[in-house]
Amino acid sequence: MYIIAENIHIISPKVKQAIAERDAKFFQDLAVRLVDAGASAIDLNIGPQKKAGHEILPWLVETIEQVVDVPLSLDTKNLAAIEAACEVVTKAQPIINSTDARPESLERVPLIAKKYNTKLIALTMGEGMIPVSADERVSLALERIIPRILEIDFPITDLIIDPLVLTVSGCQEYCPECIEAVRTLKYAWDPPPLTEGGLSNVSNGVPREMRPLLNRVYMVMLMGAGIDMVIADPLDKDLMEWIRVVEERDDSTPLNRLILKLHDRVAAMEELQPEDVDMSDPEQVAVWKTVQVLLNKVIYTDAYLKL
Repeated sequence: MYIIAENIHIISPKVKQAIAERDAKFFQDLAVRLVDAGASAIDLNIGPQKKAGHEILPWLVETIEQVVDVPLSLDTKNLAAIEAACEVVTKAQPIINSTDARPESLERVPLIAKKYNTKLIALTMGEGMIPVSADERVSLALERIIPRILEIDFPITDLIIDPLVLTVSGCQEYCPECIEAVRTLKYAWDPPPLTEGGLSNVSNGVPREMRPLLNRVYMVMLMGAGIDMVIADPLDKDLMEWIRVVEERDDSTPLNRLILKLHDRVAAMEELQPEDVDMSDPEQVAVWKTVQVLLNKVIYTDAYLKL
């Protein structure tokens, strides 16, 4: 699984302070830890940064490229900052995160991606609200995003479609639809575009102690649907272990066998069944309950594991 590390994000007080102080050591130490933990790329989310973004983002790129060789994902709405960062990249092909399906965004951002030979994340979001159904999200990709990519002769192999992971707390009906959008996109074009999702979005607004399980279970379900990459936390050792279990088909424990069963059920367009679960094992029961919530079969509440 291709993991784009989410950890350098302006929403983090430590990251915000380190940017303000231009603390190169903070970012270099963190980048090395992320790559050592399994990150395939690192997202650099600096927020809008309308005034100083054109200085901050290239500084971050130069700072981090001194210690790691992985691709950097340039995550800001400030296109001047993205261009300035692209001009200083010297190592791996960067990723622009992101455009969406609105005409004004599609007009500008893909041209920058083509100019600097980057990969491009494209969100299945048009005007107004994010569409709920998988079909609507796939339609935005097929009717707006991909035609624009072909129009400017941008390589389809460098396009990454993001069907938008949303929180189970408040947007529960979106969770199974995102899984189906990932699955459908694998057959929607030839060659199929890569697919990606912001994994931890699924647990936004959820009590902190409940977030890791939701993230891990949703990760396995997305893998079953065929997702190519996620923006996630590689420092979450349990998450990385579950990914390993799926990739290596490690069935050495009862929990591992359930993880593999969940993955395989999703891959076969089936649902996890009660007979797949040892209901006397609290850990397996927690996975079962989480699956039911993520499939929108049981209404999410902060106490769903206790019900």
